[in-house]
Amino acid sequence: MAQFESLWTISSCIACGRAEYRIGDECCPMCSPGNHVYKHCTEFTSTNCMPCVDATFLDEPNGLIKCKVCTNCDPGLGLKVKQSCTPSSDTVCGTLEGFYCLDPTKDGCRAAQRHSSCKPGQYISHTDVIP
Repeated sequence: MAQFESLWTISSCIACGRAEYRIGDECCPMCSPGNHVYKHCTEFTSTNCMPCVDATFLDEPNGLIKCKVCTNCDPGLGLKVKQSCTPSSDTVCGTLEGFYCLDPTKDGCRAAQRHSSCKPGQYISHTDVIP
């Protein structure tokens, strides 16, 4: 019996492959980007995946049961949609006219601020550089 227990411990420690996720004692195939897990795999069935819908996305292979909610580019924060959300990619926000980016991302911006404006006859004496 002790020999059986040590085999069980070893087998339950085996890592799943790169394109798999663990659920209980099973290594299930991941869903592709744009899809989420509808039903986990079993010993006899594969993972059942469903597409992300209604402003949700997943941009990587995954074992998640819910998609992430797409980012909202809030015009009140100086942001506009640069690239719309798809089932396999999040929204990319850009800045509205008259704003500059305070929090850049790989492809866009998370937060913006309005440029200072000069009245007629005034000029910018110095620019503040935000590190």
